[in-house]
Amino acid sequence: MSRKHLFELIQIIRNYFGEQGFIDVLTPPAVENPGMEVHIHPFQLHSVQKKSLKPLYLHTSPEFSMKELLTDEEGLDNIFTISYCFRDEPESPIHRPQFLMLEWYRKNERYEKIMEDTEGLIQFVMKQGEKKGLRPRPKLIGKNLVKKTMSELFREELNIEILNYLDVTSIKQLLNKYPDVPVPEVELQWDDYFFLLYLNKIEPILEKYPLLMITEFPSPLSALSTLKKDDPRVCERFEVYINGIELCNCFNELTDAREQRNRFEFQNELKEKIYKYRLPTPTRFYSVMDRGLPVSAGIALGVERLLHSLFDIENPFFD
Repeated sequence: MSRKHLFELIQIIRNYFGEQGFIDVLTPPAVENPGMEVHIHPFQLHSVQKKSLKPLYLHTSPEFSMKELLTDEEGLDNIFTISYCFRDEPESPIHRPQFLMLEWYRKNERYEKIMEDTEGLIQFVMKQGEKKGLRPRPKLIGKNLVKKTMSELFREELNIEILNYLDVTSIKQLLNKYPDVPVPEVELQWDDYFFLLYLNKIEPILEKYPLLMITEFPSPLSALSTLKKDDPRVCERFEVYINGIELCNCFNELTDAREQRNRFEFQNELKEKIYKYRLPTPTRFYSVMDRGLPVSAGIALGVERLLHSLFDIENPFFD
């Protein structure tokens, strides 16, 4: 496949959001805090001339800057960006230290609207790609997105109600029923035990769904999302898988500044406990939250993963 085709696909993505009334925005890649996820590791900038580390990091996601734009008094509502992100993690066919991320946000909308965007984007890219002579993977042709809650997946595949195991003690006991799942001797957090079970018992079977959206994650996985008002055991986030490959992650955005601080501090303490380093306090982002993040929803989507999953494109862009 020619690079011309690949850059045409990027333009197709931009065209989709242009047709939906979004503004294409830019965000700085060098920031004071790159993102607070415990298991995602950033690159810190180093001054070659001064031979010292600088108090700046390459962002692992443009999320903080995008949310700052949502609070802009000039009235930015629906925004998107396609930019490189940087994560210090082992390379694999679907993980690279630098990769293209597509993120978009809708102000004054809930995450159900992002669900519609995501399905529309996938179908639009496949249709427009075909016009450029690119054939989608056969399993995807004519398929619609299947939606399942995380609870439904666990009931259907393992015959258990995962929402009955929302504390560390109970989920550890649940893992004892699966001796083939490797569990470290050290004490872990709830989400670590959950993903040991999920990655070994659930994710391997997701390939049977060509297009799958998983919604209503257990509340301990809330991250920066809101809890569901009529069932606080689950949070308002979703992920989409194409042929078993995770494509994107969406939050109905948390707007409570105090709760945001509490979650970040917990994550930073946990990062220090596990990996022996802390990240700087995201003071600029805290000031954004104090100004008042409006009701909004946002999503991060891996562009290379999208193109690989739809058209079987290997390593589409530069390393």
